[in-house]
Amino acid sequence: MTETKHMTSSSADALATIKRGAHELLLEHELKQKLALGRPLRVKAGFDPTAPDLHLGHTVLLNKMRQLQDLGHHALFLIGDFTGMIGDPTGKNATRPPLSREQVLENAQSYREQVFKVLDPDRTEIVFNSTWMDKFSAVDLIRLAATHTVAQMLERDDFSKRYKGNQPIAIHEFVYPLVQGYDSVALKADIELGGTDQKFNLLMGRELQRHHGQPQQCVLTMPLLEGLDGVNKMSKSLGNYIGITDAPSDMFGKLMSISDTLMWRYLELLSFESLATIAKWREDIEGGRNPRDIKVLFAQEIVARFHSRKAAEDALTEFEARFQKGVLPDDMPEISVAAQDGRITVPHLLKQAGLVESTSEAMRMIQQGAVKLDGERINDKAAIVDAGRVVVAQVGKRKFARITVDLSESI
Repeated sequence: MTETKHMTSSSADALATIKRGAHELLLEHELKQKLALGRPLRVKAGFDPTAPDLHLGHTVLLNKMRQLQDLGHHALFLIGDFTGMIGDPTGKNATRPPLSREQVLENAQSYREQVFKVLDPDRTEIVFNSTWMDKFSAVDLIRLAATHTVAQMLERDDFSKRYKGNQPIAIHEFVYPLVQGYDSVALKADIELGGTDQKFNLLMGRELQRHHGQPQQCVLTMPLLEGLDGVNKMSKSLGNYIGITDAPSDMFGKLMSISDTLMWRYLELLSFESLATIAKWREDIEGGRNPRDIKVLFAQEIVARFHSRKAAEDALTEFEARFQKGVLPDDMPEISVAAQDGRITVPHLLKQAGLVESTSEAMRMIQQGAVKLDGERINDKAAIVDAGRVVVAQVGKRKFARITVDLSESI
């Protein structure tokens, strides 16, 4: 991608692309001024390498960076190897354990191997904040700490909740947002991206840039993507995630399992299709087109992005073979069931979903080979399904349901 595209794109079109799917833009008039400069902007997003296996929830930020790259801007993919050793609660009510330097570097390498499945390597600069923070002296850190008061730090929601709840807050935790903010100074960032839970830290960058006499960065917050259950934030711990290293068939099947409502949310935040194309798809569905057709197009796009076009075609072929093309009813009910201790046995799943009268019947149907989950025959009567998953269940030839397994009260 050359800079010509950036120079010839209208600021209005660029702004619409930047705001697509975003939660909040601060401040819009400042971003308009930056876009009018006609130069590539420096776009920063920070990742603490504490969980190196990315899922689609993580790629919401990466997708936005890629959109900005396609407009001609320069991505600063910041690996917080220094801040990763501090431990940021990031909305939790307890301190996250710090990592060793060895753990941080190992995870950072995994990030490097994965991010270029989304980002354009020619427009990406991978940076580590230890590059400048390791050079900080004790005096430098004291001067940085002197820019803010304890009262200002307690404006951060999770700090405030812990303080009011008499939960301990270690002094070094106050250093985290200061260092993240100083990263924007060191990188001379024009825009910083982050999740909605990072707003305090992102605004810290603006304040420290002002303190150092730099133009203040704009802040673009992105929503936290719901997982396959359509309720909770996508998370490996909840099991409601799609990993970008998942096998093509698994990735395709999970995307096909999302609800018709959640599909639009995923298209807005994860697809690179134009808003005009997505709007046309909405019209098509209102006119009677099967939402499954759109899910197929979307699932193929995502599998092709993280694997290959051939892998996407093969995944579709396998999916259709597993589900015997055309056998799934268009009016398949969508049902939520409650899991105990984060998991539920298949017999209980089927009973709660109303596909069988009793768990005894469910076990008989399993023994007869008449039960399938996501097209796979279930032979084990003790098989379990984790909370957070969405599965297509089939009992016999005619009973189907798309079942969301919620983490809730005991069954």
